[in-house]
Amino acid sequence: QIQLMESGGDSVQSGGSLRLSCQTSGYAYPASSLAWFRQAPGKEREGVAGINVREQTNYAASVQGRFTISRDNTQKTLYLQMNGLRPEDTAMYFCAADLRATAWASLLRVDRYAFWGQGTQVTVSS
Repeated sequence: QIQLMESGGDSVQSGGSLRLSCQTSGYAYPASSLAWFRQAPGKEREGVAGINVREQTNYAASVQGRFTISRDNTQKTLYLQMNGLRPEDTAMYFCAADLRATAWASLLRVDRYAFWGQGTQVTVSS
């Protein structure tokens, strides 16, 4: 069982930056696959960025070039650096983890992750 705790969500103006963190615990080894998802009111949860144990990454087209995912295996922490934020980035952001290896092409699939955090709210105003 892996526990995940997100932090770093805030309210910012359009064009601003935020850095989300996800602290994982409860397992001796770092999770193999990690990702960030987001869900806006009335919308389905969508993959934002994912990273596997080989440090291969995958990004949603809408955030490519603006967001950067990274992991610190020593600290068992996942990060999401978000630059150039837009109002459409407003959502609850969730951290997800799985012990199974995931090919980079599947990193943004909701069904690839068994463990989820409670979320952190990001609000971007115009």
